[in-house]
Amino acid sequence: MKNARIVSFASAFMLAVLLLTACSAATPTPLVIVVTATPLPPTQAPLVEPTSTQAFAPVSLAGPQSGAKMKWIDGSTLLYVPQSEFEMGYGYNAPIHSVSLDAYWIQQTKVTNRMFAQCVAVGSCTPPTQEVGGPVYSNPEFASHPVVGVTWDQAQAYCAWTQGSLPSEAQWEKAARGLGGNTYPWGNDEPACDLLNFGFCSGRTSEVTAFLSGASPFGLLDMAGNVFEWAADWYSDTYYNEAPALNPTGPAFGEDRVIRGSSFETNADQLPSAVRHFGPQTYHSRDLGFRCVVPNPQPVAPYCQLSALVPTGAPDVNGCELPAAQVTAQYCSGKQSYAHLDIPEGAVYDVGKNLNCEEVVVEGQRRLVCTGPQTQETTTEITVCNPACSGSPDVTGAKPSCGPGYTLDPATGACNYTPILPQVNVAGCPVGYSVLNNGGQQTCVLALDANGQCSAGLYFDSLAGMCVPANGAAQTPYGIDNPGLASQTFAGCAAGYTYSDTFQCCQAATADKYPGCPPGTSFNTDLGACSVGEVKLSGPGCVTVDVTTLQCDKPVDVCFRIVTEVACIRNAYACTWIESQGKCQMKTK
Repeated sequence: MKNARIVSFASAFMLAVLLLTACSAATPTPLVIVVTATPLPPTQAPLVEPTSTQAFAPVSLAGPQSGAKMKWIDGSTLLYVPQSEFEMGYGYNAPIHSVSLDAYWIQQTKVTNRMFAQCVAVGSCTPPTQEVGGPVYSNPEFASHPVVGVTWDQAQAYCAWTQGSLPSEAQWEKAARGLGGNTYPWGNDEPACDLLNFGFCSGRTSEVTAFLSGASPFGLLDMAGNVFEWAADWYSDTYYNEAPALNPTGPAFGEDRVIRGSSFETNADQLPSAVRHFGPQTYHSRDLGFRCVVPNPQPVAPYCQLSALVPTGAPDVNGCELPAAQVTAQYCSGKQSYAHLDIPEGAVYDVGKNLNCEEVVVEGQRRLVCTGPQTQETTTEITVCNPACSGSPDVTGAKPSCGPGYTLDPATGACNYTPILPQVNVAGCPVGYSVLNNGGQQTCVLALDANGQCSAGLYFDSLAGMCVPANGAAQTPYGIDNPGLASQTFAGCAAGYTYSDTFQCCQAATADKYPGCPPGTSFNTDLGACSVGEVKLSGPGCVTVDVTTLQCDKPVDVCFRIVTEVACIRNAYACTWIESQGKCQMKTK
């Protein structure tokens, strides 16, 4: 991003709050989109009183802990950042100073094209600008790439739709650096192309979950590289000298908004997490996106329909484990384009046309080092198979499943919300539920799904041993058939959805407006379900991986910024350490 400048105060953004219909003789219909409430003290275990006519004992909660995860209504994952003090700034227009922030939840990844498209579909967002050189917003291939081409107002409107806002500059920096004042999200090690997408390591945006090793202390991904991010604040060069020590939100007014982070084009000297940038509120670019904070998530009713999922690491129906194949590098060396594909021991593979691949072993890892055409970007399929499956039947694939509270509709392949009665029967609770001793009475409560996660709007409380909403209302009936209690405790539906008293869930006008696959997954048409990565099944025990080689007629040196031997060796796929000169140099062949 060029000519960027950074911003300050998060303007009042909240969408109009619709009030619940008053409780009377008729069952009220929740209509709330955004609800404000007083947050619970983060260190106090709340005692939650039930609002049902059934007499349940209060449930003691530990409350969310640092880094706790919660799936959210837009398909994102929220991470919990507890109340604490931290050191902010680094110098120049960001002098070091102590800041104390209240607790908040923040999205683990940048908002993706798929997530933003849902907001557009329901009429709460306007489409982004298609930027030259940016990912194609409407192309499913880029569904898990960050949305770009959005102004500050478009980003803020999306966040308001999710009950949130853009993060303040202080919230963003704390989430990126942690409490120890790290230089970078991953710590203080020099940047490298396996930690983040920067300095033309790839020359384009990447999926928001591509760099797990570059996660921040709170578990956030992509807090450096890929694309810059809007912050809520107005920008001022002198604000750090004037800011309050408690919950700073930027100047009251200004000309430009704060922009934080870095992008796939950023040089190494601009990567530290404390670096500030700014730009006009109407600015948009091919390397500028955003993520949201949700300071006080309220329990929104479940969606009536979701996509099925394939549990992480699930074997196929024949009990044959699928090989884990992953693209680990794409780069230019000289005028030659390279891509690396790591494959497991014992796997066999078939390389499509346009690629020449040589197998090597690096620190015990089998790797295909592939070269492609120099003058054009090319995507080629490589099929990797587990030979132990060669005798399996032709029909293959992992078995799609639904999260707790949902059942798979064989006719559509979708997961439909089907709450159950809370009573424990002679066989115990159904699959996806666990037994809770509630004041001496055993009841069924929603459990973790096949991937060890709670349903959207819930986090796993370690003390209660169950999934509960962030506001501590432990008796909120997620997955439980209780229309009266549901109408009293759910905070309605997100804009664009209508609450159904009959089904106790949020209905969309059409099926295509329900959330799609979460970041880091894609819809596998063969299985009719969301699966991890852009991997497609192609036969018994096989996966097909798309391997892209870049256009290299104008090669970019990705090694000259690396100043230590250790970091250079980490990037050995493209770089070599010249001991006599004490520098890192790009390989010439």
